[in-house]
Amino acid sequence: MPVSWPPTSIPNEFGIATLSLGYAKHHKLEPRLREAARAGYRQIDLFDECWAGYLEEHGLPGGQLWEATPDNLRVAKKLGDLVKGLGMRIACTQPLRKIEGIKDPVERRETLDLVAKRFPFMRAFDTDLVFMCANIRMDDGVTSDLKTVARDLAELGDMAKAFSDADGGPLLKIGYEGLSWAQRNTWASTWEVVRMANRPNVGLIVDAFNVLAVEWADPYNPAGHGRIYPTIEESVDVLCASLAGLVASVPGDRIFFFQIGDAELIDPSKFQPPLDPEIPALLPWSRGHRLFPGETSRGGYVPTHLVAAAVLATGYKGALSLEVFNNSLNLPDPEVPAAHAERGMTGLRKLTEAVMKVPAFWEMYHKGTTSGFSRIVQIPRSEKL
Repeated sequence: MPVSWPPTSIPNEFGIATLSLGYAKHHKLEPRLREAARAGYRQIDLFDECWAGYLEEHGLPGGQLWEATPDNLRVAKKLGDLVKGLGMRIACTQPLRKIEGIKDPVERRETLDLVAKRFPFMRAFDTDLVFMCANIRMDDGVTSDLKTVARDLAELGDMAKAFSDADGGPLLKIGYEGLSWAQRNTWASTWEVVRMANRPNVGLIVDAFNVLAVEWADPYNPAGHGRIYPTIEESVDVLCASLAGLVASVPGDRIFFFQIGDAELIDPSKFQPPLDPEIPALLPWSRGHRLFPGETSRGGYVPTHLVAAAVLATGYKGALSLEVFNNSLNLPDPEVPAAHAERGMTGLRKLTEAVMKVPAFWEMYHKGTTSGFSRIVQIPRSEKL
C-alpha cells in the first residue's frame, strides 16, 4: 500500500554503482570503493566490467568472470570482505543482457544456464540480487511476447530458488529493468512481466534515467528543450499520470532496486543521433551524458525527484542508488573517484530534500485531477537554458 505523504524522513541508504566512480580502464576498483566509503555510501552496485577488472588485477582472466574456479571464488570473497570491511555491502551485480524471449530452445537453455553461473559468486560477494536489462535484440530470434518473457523470468526465479534451497543460504533474487531502448522500455511493460512471472524472488528494477528517457526526454528535439512535448505543462501531466499508476499498482516490496541518474541537456545541432542503425539512438546520450541528481549547473534537467517520490510512496525500503555514465568517468585523472563520489553524495542530498517537498500528486490524480500538475510540482531548469 502507498505510504502516507510527505514522509517524516527518508531512511533509505545511499548507494552507488562502481562504474559511477570511474571506469576500470583508468581506475582500480579498491581505490574507488574506498572513496565511496569515505563519502558515506552504504551500498555498492557491482558492474561486470569492474569485477572483470578486479580479477585481472589479481592475475586472473577477466574474460572468465563467471567461471566458478577456486581462484575466481577466492577473489570474489576477498572483494566481498573488502566491501564489508569498509562498512558497505554489495547490493547487487549487473547487468544480465539479452537473456529473455529467445525462441530457439537450445539457445534459450544455454542462455538461462549462463545466469545460474553467477549464483556461486553472489554467495561469495554476499549479495542476493542480480538483475537483467530488458532484451534489446530486435532480430527474429527473440520475442517480447508477455507470456514467453514471463515464463523465462519465472524459470530464472525457480533456478535461483533451487540454488538457495540446495545450499541453505538466503533466497537469491532476479530483478528486471526496462532499458529506454529495449523492446520493453517502460516501468509498466517490465512490471507486467514481473507480475505475470509471479515468483516472490522476481522483482522490478526502476531506473529513473530510463523512465525519464522514455516518458520525458528527447535529447534530439530540434527545439532544444530536450523534452518529448513542447510545453512543461503537458510533459508534467503525462509523467505524473504514469507515476501515479506506479504508486497505485506496484507494492514497494516488489521493487528490488532503485537507480537514479539525471541527464544533460544537449545542443541537438551539435549532438546528432548515431548513423549506424545498430546503435540505439539514446545510447550515446545515456553512456556519455548522465549526471548526478540536481546538477543543473552541468545541464541537468530531468525531474528525477518525481520518480524518486513515486518510488518511495510505494513503500520501497531499499537503497537510493546512483547509476551515472559520463565521459568524465573515463579520464585518467586520479581524482576522478573522489570527485564523483562527492558529487554523487551532494546530488543524493539534494534529491531527498526535493522529494520531501513533492506533493502527493498520485493521490490527486486518482481523485480525478488529470492536468495542471506543473502548478504544484517544481521542475528543474538547466542552467544551459
